[in-house]
Amino acid sequence: MNLSLYSAATGMEAQQLNLNTIANNLANVNTPGFKRSKIEFQDLLYQRPRGAGSDSGGGNVVPTGIEVGNGSRVAATAKVFTQGQVNATGEKLDIAIQGEGFLEVQRPDGTIGYTRDGSLKLSPSGQVTTNDGMPILSGFQPIPPGATSVNIADNGEVTVQSASGNQTFRLTLTRFANPSGLRSLGGNLYEETPASGAPEAGQPGEQGFGNILQGYIETSNVNIVEEMVNLIVAQRAYEVNSKSIQTSDEMLQSVAQMKR
Repeated sequence: MNLSLYSAATGMEAQQLNLNTIANNLANVNTPGFKRSKIEFQDLLYQRPRGAGSDSGGGNVVPTGIEVGNGSRVAATAKVFTQGQVNATGEKLDIAIQGEGFLEVQRPDGTIGYTRDGSLKLSPSGQVTTNDGMPILSGFQPIPPGATSVNIADNGEVTVQSASGNQTFRLTLTRFANPSGLRSLGGNLYEETPASGAPEAGQPGEQGFGNILQGYIETSNVNIVEEMVNLIVAQRAYEVNSKSIQTSDEMLQSVAQMKR
């Protein structure tokens, strides 16, 4: 069977996954703290009827060989952790991390997740939570009922004023040696993996950690124009691979009709 049929089929499958990745990026263009994914390809194994450097007789060496590729595959969908645009909201509990770092989130099963989504809320008990009600750790202490003001400095120092007096504490951030190795959980959460490395905690504004901006939200780092260009390229690559299958089919049809 013509190998080009299978090679082109792997190319179509890879471009379909590429299209799925681009579509997910575009779907999350307004998701706070979302980080776009980029797809990375690899070529498949090669058939080598004649290897380069083999002996052709008489002490002569073949300078070049024959290699026939088997197509391509998707090697990875890597997250790109570039800084997203920071937009003002005016909400006292909205925070944006400008620079490196994540907030720690306690998941319902007791494990720890990590997020860049700083659209925070208060539970009935005064606990700072995500939009899904999961408690934010990272040094946050409960906000007492009737607090008149909550001020968060760039270095993460929080001052809460209430009728019972002032309360002060400082936030921490978490970072990873390889954030692209984090596992996406959905709900704007990531999970530690062996590829990401162990979490490292630190104070905002110190030792390379980012600053905290109160009253702001970090938006998605998806560039719509760039994604639309990638979409066009993926579509054209898919069409070219489908054309290869069509051409291979026509060649096989010609061979099958030679006896007539």
